[in-house]
Amino acid sequence: MQAEAAASSRRRQREQGIERRSFLQEERREEPARRGGRGFLNRVGFSLGPNARERAVRDDEHEVSRHWPGPRTVAVVNGKGGAGKTPATVLLSAVFAQYGGAGVLAWDNNQTRGTLGWRTETGAHDRTLLELLPQTQRLLGAQGQSADLAHFVHHQPQEKYDVLRSKPIRLAHENRLSPADVDSIHAVAAKFYRLIIIDSGNDESDPMWLRMIDLADQIVVATTTRDDHAEAGALLLEALEDRDERSARLARESVVVVSQADPKASSAEVAEVVAGYRPLAREVVDIPFDREMVDGHLRLRALSAPAQQAWLSAAAAVARGF
Repeated sequence: MQAEAAASSRRRQREQGIERRSFLQEERREEPARRGGRGFLNRVGFSLGPNARERAVRDDEHEVSRHWPGPRTVAVVNGKGGAGKTPATVLLSAVFAQYGGAGVLAWDNNQTRGTLGWRTETGAHDRTLLELLPQTQRLLGAQGQSADLAHFVHHQPQEKYDVLRSKPIRLAHENRLSPADVDSIHAVAAKFYRLIIIDSGNDESDPMWLRMIDLADQIVVATTTRDDHAEAGALLLEALEDRDERSARLARESVVVVSQADPKASSAEVAEVVAGYRPLAREVVDIPFDREMVDGHLRLRALSAPAQQAWLSAAAAVARGF
């Protein structure tokens, strides 16, 4: 009788939507500290949890490690040259590939001497998006395979993402694509990659630029602490607010990355730019000065620990927008 009464009680609870407590643990179990003094003590036999700073880093790592249902496209923008768009494209791609695995493409959508190819490693060929474009229909067909893209993209062996270059040695009018061309390239990229990060040109009226905005799921405004770079980025966000509802949403949900490109810039100057952008964007992340970001090939692992952590935070801010 007691067993029957207990079974009847459980049925009533289920009917009322009262669920029993599961034996399975759904929350993430916190690992012991690996960094700093706590990490050192754990290596000699203690079992201490992480401090707040290490816990924040782990949360960022978890964010950028996630995979989303369907591909995502991020446009990195600013109407001024030298504002840090290409470093942001490279380093965000590297962070997402490092923590989330393969399937990340950095694409140089720039008709005026885009330098993404100059800041990254060259593959076994010198092909660019201009050679890819005639092959897009074949790649989109049933016979198209991801391995075929190796003929056109430049794999970064250390950091595990691919680069689709423009051709900066050509004049701008020879590099210019139509909106339909941008659509075709994006369709191929979306078929074979989970994350597409687009380095953009400086002409916000160019059809290539405008079509990139139409295809983007999110935008990242790259700026330095220079007044003209910061103002150009803010004006761009305001222009998108007025363009249409979708562009306005992209502006409101944007991430701003403020790089300290000048080693003499004070912390107050950085804070001023960050504070100025907070009402305009969803999140603002500042990046400390690092000489490795100035010239030559960009590699995430070559940056200082504070700079690497800052780019991880920037990527996590992007990930939270998906």
